[in-house]
Amino acid sequence: MNTQRPVRGKVRNGKVTVLKTQTPPLKGMEENVRQILEYMGEDTEREGLLKTPARVARAFEYLTKGYVQDPKVILNQAKFTEEDYQEMVLVRDIDFYSLCEHHILPFFGRAHVAYIPKHHIVGLSKIPRLVEVFSRRLQVQERLTTQIANTLMEELDPLGVGVIIKAEHLCMRMRGVEKQNSVVTTSAMLGAFRSQQVTREEFITLVTGSQR
Repeated sequence: MNTQRPVRGKVRNGKVTVLKTQTPPLKGMEENVRQILEYMGEDTEREGLLKTPARVARAFEYLTKGYVQDPKVILNQAKFTEEDYQEMVLVRDIDFYSLCEHHILPFFGRAHVAYIPKHHIVGLSKIPRLVEVFSRRLQVQERLTTQIANTLMEELDPLGVGVIIKAEHLCMRMRGVEKQNSVVTTSAMLGAFRSQQVTREEFITLVTGSQR
């Protein structure tokens, strides 16, 4: 069985450079988890914790799999030329789960992504895939929002892109201020969504009308 997979590339200015393949360093991560449990005062030899380091290592590998995925490749797999359609395309209520890079605690919610084609459209399933790639990395919500918008703008060259994300952060609920009902909203408006108030308002109306 092939155990090779891409190395998690270095992150610079929010961009990930994926390097060549190597064996996943899960054993090293398992040992680190074991040490953390011991620092907590736990007995890592007791039955309930024997397999915990391995489980945590595999879980983090899955939860951060976006580091080894290229969002540009995903979009270009289903990019089509379409000259006759220049109206808003909106994919709303995209569920996502991510990890806050400050405390490695989850934040989750829904993303609403829209664009107005100029020359190209993209397969609708690729927009949720794009959200998934960027959310499966250590993130802050603000950067997640702009990464989705900027990538669509760069790869499709549309007339405009709009992204709104609403999320709940466990770092605010479980620790610190412990505010149980707080929801964070971020947005990115590019092109026509920024310069044309009517377009921006249409997008916001379509998104807020979807909230339950």
